[in-house]
Amino acid sequence: MADHVQGLAQLEILCKQLYETTDTAVRHQAEKALVEFTNSPDCLSKCQLLLERGSSSYSQLLAATCLSKLVSRTSNPLPLEQRIDIRNYVLNYLATRPKLAAFVTQALIQLYARITKLGWFDCQKDDYVFRNVIADVTRFLQADTTHPLTKHRKIASSFRDSSLFDIFTLSCNLLKQASGKNLNLNDESQHGLLMQLLKLSYNCLNYDFIGTSTDESSDDLCTVQIPTSWRSAFLDSSTLQLFFNLYHSIPPSLSPLVLSCLVQIASVRRSLFNNAERAKFLSHLVDGVKRILANPQCLPDPNNYHEFCRLLARLKSNYQLGELVKVENYPEVIRLIANFTVTSLQHWEFAPNSVHYLLSLWQRLAASVPYVKATEPHLLETYTPEVTKAYITSRLESVHVILRDGLEDPLDDAGLVQQQLDQLSTIGRCEYEKTCALLVQLFDQAAQSYQELLQSTNSSAADITVQEGRLTWLVYIIGAVIGGRVSFASTDEQDAMDGELVCRVLQLMNLTDSRLAQAGNERLELAMLSFFEQFRKIYIGDQVQKSSKLYRRLSEVLGLNDETMVLSVFIGKIITNLKYWGQCEPITSKTLQLLNDLSLGYPSVRKLVKLSAVQFMLNNHTSEHFSFLGINNQSNLSDMRCRTTFYTALGRLLMVDLGEDEDQFEQFMLPLTAAFETVAQMLSTNTFNEQEAKRTLVGLVRDLRGIAFAFNAKTSFMMLFDWIYPAYMPILQRAIELWYHDPACTTPVLKLMAELVHNRSQRLQFDVSSPNGILLFRETSKMITTYGNRILTLGEVPKDQVYGVKLKGVSVCFAMLKAVLSGNYVNFGVFRLYGDDALDNALQTFIKLLLSIPHSDLLDYPKLSQSFYSLLEVLTQDHMNFIASLEPHVVMYILSSISEGLTALDTMVCTGCCSSLDHIVTYLFKQLSRSTKKRPAPMASDDRFLHIMQQHPEMIQQMLSTVLNIIIFEDCRNQWSMSRPLLGLILLNEKYFADLRNSIVNSQPPEKQQAMHLCFENLMEGIERNLLTKNRDRFTQNLSVFRREVNDSMKNSTYGVNSNDMMS
Repeated sequence: MADHVQGLAQLEILCKQLYETTDTAVRHQAEKALVEFTNSPDCLSKCQLLLERGSSSYSQLLAATCLSKLVSRTSNPLPLEQRIDIRNYVLNYLATRPKLAAFVTQALIQLYARITKLGWFDCQKDDYVFRNVIADVTRFLQADTTHPLTKHRKIASSFRDSSLFDIFTLSCNLLKQASGKNLNLNDESQHGLLMQLLKLSYNCLNYDFIGTSTDESSDDLCTVQIPTSWRSAFLDSSTLQLFFNLYHSIPPSLSPLVLSCLVQIASVRRSLFNNAERAKFLSHLVDGVKRILANPQCLPDPNNYHEFCRLLARLKSNYQLGELVKVENYPEVIRLIANFTVTSLQHWEFAPNSVHYLLSLWQRLAASVPYVKATEPHLLETYTPEVTKAYITSRLESVHVILRDGLEDPLDDAGLVQQQLDQLSTIGRCEYEKTCALLVQLFDQAAQSYQELLQSTNSSAADITVQEGRLTWLVYIIGAVIGGRVSFASTDEQDAMDGELVCRVLQLMNLTDSRLAQAGNERLELAMLSFFEQFRKIYIGDQVQKSSKLYRRLSEVLGLNDETMVLSVFIGKIITNLKYWGQCEPITSKTLQLLNDLSLGYPSVRKLVKLSAVQFMLNNHTSEHFSFLGINNQSNLSDMRCRTTFYTALGRLLMVDLGEDEDQFEQFMLPLTAAFETVAQMLSTNTFNEQEAKRTLVGLVRDLRGIAFAFNAKTSFMMLFDWIYPAYMPILQRAIELWYHDPACTTPVLKLMAELVHNRSQRLQFDVSSPNGILLFRETSKMITTYGNRILTLGEVPKDQVYGVKLKGVSVCFAMLKAVLSGNYVNFGVFRLYGDDALDNALQTFIKLLLSIPHSDLLDYPKLSQSFYSLLEVLTQDHMNFIASLEPHVVMYILSSISEGLTALDTMVCTGCCSSLDHIVTYLFKQLSRSTKKRPAPMASDDRFLHIMQQHPEMIQQMLSTVLNIIIFEDCRNQWSMSRPLLGLILLNEKYFADLRNSIVNSQPPEKQQAMHLCFENLMEGIERNLLTKNRDRFTQNLSVFRREVNDSMKNSTYGVNSNDMMS
């Protein structure tokens, strides 16, 4: 007994150290000791002791957590009686200890929920002992990891069908009782009880009804898939009325939860109602919203305000404008909503994250105007301009206050600004004449004030900054509303209005550019680039009619008669920015992106190359003219990324008239030739400035990668290839040898090589007598081997640095090897024939690198997983003999990685795994078929591979089970890919498939077992024991029918279809 007490005290000390100490070493030590405790055989009894006698909340939390792990255990699970005892103990413990710390109560409730969920299908004497949730919890109130995903889904579905509606009804009834009583909400226990009731209602409404777990980032597009069996609760207006009444009767601290419930209720799927029922439901909903707007006392609370904005947004995301205008009080409600929106926008500093929902509502309303067929007036022509005006004027007025009070400037949050501008682009296009008139008036005032301040000798810098801030907002907004043209059928008059706005921005640009030698404003320049990007999308390119009135207006005001002259303004701005803002990374990168976008369209490129400014860039791309190309010792190596974008655009422009002119190409490459010679000279001496050499090389390889990416035609790419090989390839290899440990240097070199070996648009086509394909592969193999062998010498890399230091380079090597193996310009058979070990070296290095990476990392880093699985697909397709010759532990590693990849969220990874598995299974099937026939003796590697598979049948069987479960129970987004390996898996494991089929059939309710059995029969109908294409295609067709029939069989008839036709 004394030992128990002493052990208990020791555990409490460890818990305290784990949760309270600031000393990392002590915390790690405590964590290690507690992990050992969790795995100890007497953990269960000690957990009970901790709960009974523990003096600290931390020890109680530890006990609850350990018990959760014990009941979740899949190997050696706890017996049924023991789990029942734990469940009963937890309920009694909660009932008898009302003053537990909140986090302990939560952990114990989660333990109870975990026991209930995992034991949902467990029987004791024909009784589902864990399903009496409501009865158990009611008694409690009166007293005052891993299972397969499919099993979780089945449990969740059964719980939904048998208990969830009863729980929701219970919560609503208790809320009605509570609202009928005069509760003393200052009493902590009564306040807490009401809060938990509201949370229970919300969790019922927020349940994952159809197993699709919506992405929270798409909050405004959410539809709640309420079962049809719940219709009565929503057809009865008292449910809706209950929550609106609660909102007005309870304190602001609880009302956000009520509004959250209303948001869910407003989002129930449309198909739950017929048209008349939906109109009635919407009418009650709008009445409730009107009542809140008429009595806005609680809305100053930020949480209430946020949830109410979400509720308003759902009015349009779930209902059509044609339905809204038919609501009796629509004119009054739309007026109140408009006033609320205008007031909210004017108080820009209050809850800025909620504005998104208001703008979302008005954006959807404005977008629906052209489609509405109802005869009732929608009144948006009256209220939308008010919203537009409120947004624009409030942003302008905020500039002065932000500067005066030193507040955070919303313009610094580029993502938020862009999101709001996208919404405004649609809102502003509704009644566009009023929007333009307002923008012209405000712009003229601000521009005139700005000009006067610049000309005045005694103007303060603060006043100039305020005017620049106002102009920044106006330029952003003008760009946005011009971009909004794409959403509406535009008229000549609106194009002329666009012309008015464009003229003003270009005149402002001329003014600011003339001052760049003295001063410039970074935010204003970024706004200009945003404007140019929108202008380019709408008015530059072959889809624009050249008779557009915009060009007529530009001609009248600025003398820009056609698209070529406008393009010259673009290029002039780009060159100006690169000249004056070369050290400002945000402006440089956005400017170069604009140049890159201009170089993509064929009609505009033909016009661009005729401009003298573009010819100047093609002939003078040196640091003397473009400072960002210089090697600044203060800058970071990663800051040179924009150089690739620059040279991609230049490469495209050069290709227009390059043809086969090698002299012109040599002339263009002169600066790069000089840079390579400089690096070669540095590396040839023993003493050189390492930093300077690195900077020169990194800049150079980034430039070359841009050119290589742009040269996607055979003629131009061959010029580049002959220029770089063999003269400069040794320098790249030497850089990898010297600086393998510095990813800022090696990654750009590896990426250049990966681009050079990529047969983009079939550009790598060597002449029949040329050995260049093989020579290029040798260089690739040498680089992969050099880098791979050296990076493995680094040993253990800290977890937080492992991607940057090691895995990123490994990922690029995998991508490089995949590109060269699938490029179709090398015959890989000749390497073994002539005793060349280049292929073998590359593949062996791949295996070494792969084995140094934990399985979890392969899926944790998206770029690594995509490059690995696409390479594996190529290897299993064309180099299966190599895979078959690997050691057993390597084969098992690869098969495990495929097995894990099958359930990856990334569809590309999952599809690659299916393809790789198909190649492996096909290879195995062929080998087995061959071994049963009288054929020449197979190679030793074939025998070895077959032997490994026969030794470990569970691996292939597990993958068969995984694929079948995904197809039957999950949202299978790549059904065709899944079907290809499945037939081979079934033919290799016919007995296991039969057992699996019986298991799935028996897991169904008795009345559905016959239908499920028939589905499996139909799946294999007409399928022969071979993997010929014809047989595979028949199986794929059967599988498609099988999946549809199984889903129909399993689907509860209480589900309707989600209709989301929200455009009108």
